[in-house]
Amino acid sequence: MQLNTKHFGTIEIEESGIIEFPNGIPGFESSKNFIILGDGDENSPFKWLQSVDTPELAFAVVDPLAVKKDYDIEISDDVLEQLEIDSLEEVLVYSIVVVPEDLSKISMNLKAPVVINTRKKKGAQVVLDTDRYGVRHYILEELRRQEELDNACFDKKEEPIHCYK
Repeated sequence: MQLNTKHFGTIEIEESGIIEFPNGIPGFESSKNFIILGDGDENSPFKWLQSVDTPELAFAVVDPLAVKKDYDIEISDDVLEQLEIDSLEEVLVYSIVVVPEDLSKISMNLKAPVVINTRKKKGAQVVLDTDRYGVRHYILEELRRQEELDNACFDKKEEPIHCYK
């Protein structure tokens, strides 16, 4: 199937890859069907959540665990039921990314992840019932923090030492 998009032009997509968001994305409730597109780099944790219904609507998304290694969420029973999730193996989680003019302020929304059932092709943006995560988690700051933690686990000879993260 051909899909006309604002950001990627006309692209060929598989209809089997379309993910239904029964309630849309908050603020964009009329767009119910999306597809995940790569950014051209197979190793990149960043992807695009492109609306099939609205050509100009696409969200940059990232695997939150690729940035914040200790990201841990609890998916409510209501969401599990709504998305018909039977096992964790069929779940993908993404965070919506905000890319401002000042790229040092690139952030991701950890408070409201996008949860997708890969088997049923159903998704939802879910607001977590926790104060542990915010809507603006700065990616570069987190990567620097992770690097400092990783470096703290090696001595001057690059030998691993006891380290508790």
